[in-house]
Amino acid sequence: MKRLLFLVILLPLIFSCGKDEPVNNPKPSLDKLNLRDGITRISDDSIAFVLVAPNKQSVYLIGDFNDWKISADYKMQKDGDKFWIKIGKLDKNKEYVCQYLIDNNIRIADPYSNKISDPWNDKDISASIYPNLISYPTGKTIEIAMVVSTKQDNYNWRVNNFSVANANNLVIYEILIRDFTELRSVKGVQAKLPYLKSLGVNAIELMPFSEFEANDSWGYNPSFYFAADKAYGTSADYKEFIDECHVNGIAVIMDIVLNHSYGQSPLVRMYQSANGNPSSENPWYNVTSPNTTYSWGYDFNHESKYTQDFVDSVCAYWIKEYKIDGYRFDFTKGFTNKSGDGQAYDQSRINILKRITNEIHKRKQDAIVIFEHLADNSEEKELADYGVLLWGNINYNINEATMGWIANSDISWASYKQRGWTKSNLVAYMESHDEERLMFKNRTWGNAVAGYDVKNIATGLERTAAAAVIFFSIPGAKMIWQFGELGYDFPLEGTGSSEETGRLDKKPIRWDYYDEPNRRALYDVFAKMTDLRKNNATFSTSDYTIDLSGAVKYVVLKTTSETVVAMANFDVAAVTKQVDFGKVGNWKDYFTNNSISTISTTQSITLNAGEYRLYFSQ
Repeated sequence: MKRLLFLVILLPLIFSCGKDEPVNNPKPSLDKLNLRDGITRISDDSIAFVLVAPNKQSVYLIGDFNDWKISADYKMQKDGDKFWIKIGKLDKNKEYVCQYLIDNNIRIADPYSNKISDPWNDKDISASIYPNLISYPTGKTIEIAMVVSTKQDNYNWRVNNFSVANANNLVIYEILIRDFTELRSVKGVQAKLPYLKSLGVNAIELMPFSEFEANDSWGYNPSFYFAADKAYGTSADYKEFIDECHVNGIAVIMDIVLNHSYGQSPLVRMYQSANGNPSSENPWYNVTSPNTTYSWGYDFNHESKYTQDFVDSVCAYWIKEYKIDGYRFDFTKGFTNKSGDGQAYDQSRINILKRITNEIHKRKQDAIVIFEHLADNSEEKELADYGVLLWGNINYNINEATMGWIANSDISWASYKQRGWTKSNLVAYMESHDEERLMFKNRTWGNAVAGYDVKNIATGLERTAAAAVIFFSIPGAKMIWQFGELGYDFPLEGTGSSEETGRLDKKPIRWDYYDEPNRRALYDVFAKMTDLRKNNATFSTSDYTIDLSGAVKYVVLKTTSETVVAMANFDVAAVTKQVDFGKVGNWKDYFTNNSISTISTTQSITLNAGEYRLYFSQ
């Protein structure tokens, strides 16, 4: 009994060896070492670690290099809000798995880790996607760990200074890597670059690909912001893809989620209440989201200097290390601590977003900055004037048009001038990952009269082509959601049955659509319109007028040398419309080569159901 009592007393002493006592060897202060937050390679055999951890008492580095033992030699030096350590005698040809042990009860990977070791999901990553993936040290530790190495990155960039196209001429293609090719990898996307270049794409927006929770995701549940998700490939795979895009004149935009993160984030786990929510001590997150309507995961506090430093580091990292050309920020409406649904004008939010934009442009002057804002128009106008591009959702209205339901088919909001903006910094889109597909709704709820039925696949595709002609004729940047150019028609929402999947589940990959004549014809219309936008200055003119509310919609584009008139009938019967061409003269239809002459500026035009024309002045 006495022996047992002795052990009970002795064990805490043994465990606490080096726990809270000061390190005996004096060390220089952190600000003199010129070390950045996170992990820094010092030499072929040494690495420095810096962890931001306000109010924590002790941090130990544990890992392969010390057999996961708690040791005074690996106790990190505390310097204000940060802990740091340098370690050496590492093999530059070897990867090491390690963690921080905080206050003897929290094990995390560094928030700045560029590669993680996941005990739950790594085993499901195919060797064909990520060869020779280091194994998680099962039995040595628990929770996600970080992978470090002193080996230098030897990727040899072919394009070092890619220049981003004028924002007015951007044709952005949104891609979910998981659902774009059968390989479900970034290499698979790279193999399709000839297809995208032929389509006329000059920018690719990849849905979030920094490490997200699990392997099967849209990516809006981020956990590690500096690590490319291994489920899609290696770091070198991503860099090769971006480099190849640049070789082909295509910018790469990273969809990034800095409104929120989830419970695997080390920034959450370091300061967490018993219920899993961020505690009041958390320097990066709000305890609860101020948004009373829209909220996901745990809400970043963008008024915190800790969050601002972290966000700036994230944005700088991908530009420097991966040569990313810009960012599409998810749900910027949420970048505020003001309570409400985020819809109303919010000066504090504008200040936050302008600050982020400024910091990005310090790193890359021509970086593309896109906000999914969808808030008060006066706020969006102010951001557009500041040089930010704003997502412009016209899905519902343009789909009403393609289905043949005219009452709610006004698509004027696709025009920046209709919004009262002075700069054309609107990224309009007919589809995105968040909406049902045009063709799914066409074939499900399309209008019909005797002899004409929008639910017919060929008819629905033709009407989608009509929408594309109008859509691409409106000046300003445009976005295509993957396979929209082929009339993809699998539902977004579903039941989980064999024929329908849930919203976030994998979707069928239908490259065979390209070989179907009617769908290929739609692709050709998209390609012709994007070619015109990029190579004909008339399509980026600021001198244009629109009439986009009725059954027959038209756009008139004017320059000193040319006038172009795009028109389409979205009724399910023929309609005659007085179209204001803006001038008299001779006109040729781009698609049919048929010619007409106008004897007054306004001409009566009759269009059959779903018919479209694109007249150029002669």
